Amino acid sequence: MKKSRNKIFLVYLLLISILPACEPSSEKSGSRVDYLPYFDEDSFTPKWITPGSDSLNHFHKIPDFSLINQEGDSISQKDLEDKIYVANFFFTSCPGICPQMSDNMRILQEEFLKDDQIMLLSHSVTPDRDTIEKLKGYAERRKIDSNKWYLLTGDRHQIYNLGRDSYFIEENMGIEKTIDDFLHTENFVLIDSEKHIRGIYNGLNKSSVDQLIIDIKALQKEKS
Repeated sequence: MKKSRNKIFLVYLLLISILPACEPSSEKSGSRVDYLPYFDEDSFTPKWITPGSDSLNHFHKIPDFSLINQEGDSISQKDLEDKIYVANFFFTSCPGICPQMSDNMRILQEEFLKDDQIMLLSHSVTPDRDTIEKLKGYAERRKIDSNKWYLLTGDRHQIYNLGRDSYFIEENMGIEKTIDDFLHTENFVLIDSEKHIRGIYNGLNKSSVDQLIIDIKALQKEKS
């Protein structure tokens, strides 16, 4: 399944690079397509649907949730209303990929720091250990702006269900997983202002993060 997903990504990136843009704004932003595709399952096969189409009325969306950020504030979809956001999953004691993911997420923070329309969400996959105090300390060490970037903790079942069943953040290896199976992935997921998934990116790859920045700006133009 990992090879299959990577193959889909390559095809998607190839389409972006060769399809002509019909509007000058698309060309200026670096996007080679009129709009980003939509995604509704874990293979991340792109669905080329025109934004605003009636077919999106029943299309997959990220459901509501209730989690707590590093400031102790309750965060739900109401706090993200009309926002574009990037989501990932991490844990504060991770010695491997998480620091690099945080470095690349901070690139997004700096790029969109003054833009209230763009938010960043990092969900802890060890919420029993990642208390508000630990998230706060992590945010201070990593120079995370709490108004731009939420580090989220809360109910483990809710976080894992969001990751696997809503964001499709984890590659499906054909093995049924339970709440006891650890969730760990380098992927970033792009969510539009209507809570639809519009892209998935390797959070360890600088080129992929650069493409994410371009795609966020494309979504802003689509929204306007």
